Amino acid sequence: MSELNIIVCVKQIPDPEAPLSDVSIDADNMEVIVDAPQVISPFDENALEAAIQLSEESGGKVTVLSMGKKLSDSVLRKALAAGADELILLEDNGFDKLDSHSTAAVLAAAIKKIGSYDLVLTGRQAGDWDSGQVGLILGEMLELPCISLAREIKVEDGSVIVKKTVPAGYERVKAALPALITVSNEVGELRYISRTRMLKMMRGGIFHPGPPRRSAFRRMRSKS
Repeated sequence: MSELNIIVCVKQIPDPEAPLSDVSIDADNMEVIVDAPQVISPFDENALEAAIQLSEESGGKVTVLSMGKKLSDSVLRKALAAGADELILLEDNGFDKLDSHSTAAVLAAAIKKIGSYDLVLTGRQAGDWDSGQVGLILGEMLELPCISLAREIKVEDGSVIVKKTVPAGYERVKAALPALITVSNEVGELRYISRTRMLKMMRGGIFHPGPPRRSAFRRMRSKS
């Protein structure tokens, strides 16, 4: 099996396990306010675990891509500590409260800038709004074959073979690479990360490719 270049799209969200006391309503602005710690969306952690497993089997590179108005290095460096090779953060005030189509458009532009890849993985849905739209819209924008709700992913002879979750069990679906896959929780939770490894990743540097621009494009690489 040849080495794989895998891009994983992850979203930073308020902890979905936060107590109800952390949630309030801003009636004037018709907005839900969640005063809870930021985490990586759980389904995106499933996608990251799937990518790391594939990389361990075949070699290659795992790049994690995240976007938002204000991103936390300490939260997203968890992806590097888990085993990703590179973390790219896109930050801009205009990224606040984007709809699914606009979010996918930003991610698609970033992925095209990154360059060649074999797989793009996303979580089946975000853990905050649960719309489940961005991944498949992104696949359409990148003109890739898309498979949703993956519970198992294998790569063989230039194709990806996926067990896709359906109400009655699962279907086996095959697509040519490159492809986009949305990953379900059946893949498994993100592996345990030791405190020592997490602290090591917190000391890593941040790389700034190119001159400063209005939208921050920050790149971090694993030191392992």
